[in-house]
Amino acid sequence: MINNGMNLTFDLESMELIYNQENFGPITEKRRLDDVRATLRDPHADGPEILYSIAMDVGLKKDKETLIERNLLYGACLYNKGQVGDEPVRSQGHIHFQSPSCQCSTGELYEIWHGKAIVFMQEKASDHPGRIFAVEGDAGDVILVPPGWAHYTVNANPNELMAFGAWCVRDYGFDYKDVREHRGLAYYPIVNDSAIDFIPNPHYQQVDIIRKKPRKYLEFNLDYSKSLYEQFQDDPSRFDFIPNPALVADLWEKFTP
Repeated sequence: MINNGMNLTFDLESMELIYNQENFGPITEKRRLDDVRATLRDPHADGPEILYSIAMDVGLKKDKETLIERNLLYGACLYNKGQVGDEPVRSQGHIHFQSPSCQCSTGELYEIWHGKAIVFMQEKASDHPGRIFAVEGDAGDVILVPPGWAHYTVNANPNELMAFGAWCVRDYGFDYKDVREHRGLAYYPIVNDSAIDFIPNPHYQQVDIIRKKPRKYLEFNLDYSKSLYEQFQDDPSRFDFIPNPALVADLWEKFTP
């Protein structure tokens, strides 16, 4: 388990966060199998009843006022192990809708805390999805999803639970319309022995998928010697590009995760 910078711990088996006197955070919400059926390759597949737990807005009490002032929110997710039919445990996929605070879609910056994750992302959820990436990260890796891109998150090792944290805007919201109309995103993840493969979703025009490890996002001034939360404590303005993507508009134009 990597240092998340908040002294935040969790029970992987119960999929619950464990707060101490320094932390703030909500009771976790549970995402269940029935919540994601509309975007599964097989909507009738069996799998774990609870796919993942999510707590939006966690951190250290002493930082909460600053987080609110900067319109930043840190979320924490714990993903169950197992499979849903022939797919690994994953989220259903969404686009971040336009936040009232900035009048645009916003990005999301992941930090993998435990296990192995794949963040699948595509430029659009229309018939032609644009560029498509499946970015695989291990504990300690950072993955950035740009504003407006459709994405889902996969537990890439069905034999182990997975956990991650992510920076996002406080007035966040999820748009599922186009994703659900296309029965998911452009590829479905499939468990093949100990690996994850991808099968095209026939409801999209076919575009090749680019599979890769996350690169270092040095143009965003990230410090890879510290956790994302510690970087915020060092410089609360460091992640202003999350609630206000226009600050780095030029960096999004040809962004590669």
